[in-house]
Amino acid sequence: MTAPTILALDFDGVVCDGLLEYFQTAWRAYLEVFQPDSPDYPEGLAERFYPLRPVVETGWEMPLVLYGLLTGVADGEILAHWPTWVPQLLDQAGVESKTLAEAVDGVRDRWISQDLDSWLALHRFYPGVLDRIQQALAQGVEPIIISTKEGRFIQQLLAQQGLTLAADRILGKEIKQPKYATLQQLQELHAGQSPRLWFVEDRLKALQTVERQPDLADVQLFLADWGYNTVADRAIAAQDSRIHSLSLEQFAGPFEHWL
Repeated sequence: MTAPTILALDFDGVVCDGLLEYFQTAWRAYLEVFQPDSPDYPEGLAERFYPLRPVVETGWEMPLVLYGLLTGVADGEILAHWPTWVPQLLDQAGVESKTLAEAVDGVRDRWISQDLDSWLALHRFYPGVLDRIQQALAQGVEPIIISTKEGRFIQQLLAQQGLTLAADRILGKEIKQPKYATLQQLQELHAGQSPRLWFVEDRLKALQTVERQPDLADVQLFLADWGYNTVADRAIAAQDSRIHSLSLEQFAGPFEHWL
């Protein structure tokens, strides 16, 4: 039967759409670090930020995207050349990535402890995804979340939806390693069982990094086309024989329809 034994899933952009929360958290962290004159964000800033979410690899970059926009960097420049802009903007602002990371995590921690309901309300799970994870569990498939988001935040969100995964099945930012290394560990952990490991991710670069690891050649790779990727990303994936483009409709269906 065509089905994985381990289904590794990115969280943001695959399981959960957190765009609304991303912007609000990014703005609060921006206020904390950059201390602008006004606590109110300019009209239209959120709408400019949402399409740029695909450039963000880890959460600390979100307030830096806002800093870039508010200091005159064009939206298209950020979308096309973000890795080049990151060190320039950090240097221009005189801040370190660690400072931004602490601000972002601090904003979330305080928000969750003070008003959990409003924080949860800004997250929307993609239609059918949680049901499909439950079905996979019932089929004997082992779902594992691999994310750059803090695992404790993911646990809060899943618990609110009534889905409980063991703590060692939610591998978040606290793991402090790239996703391909986590996949390698999963493969080694189950080596004696000849695991069929499938990985669903919305970031093309993350999939390409996995693709470059010789020991992960048997991992099936899927680009979630409903997530935080661009038309250009999807076009590149379509030309890559190793990466399967996956629609939300396919995800909700039988595994044999994924390939």
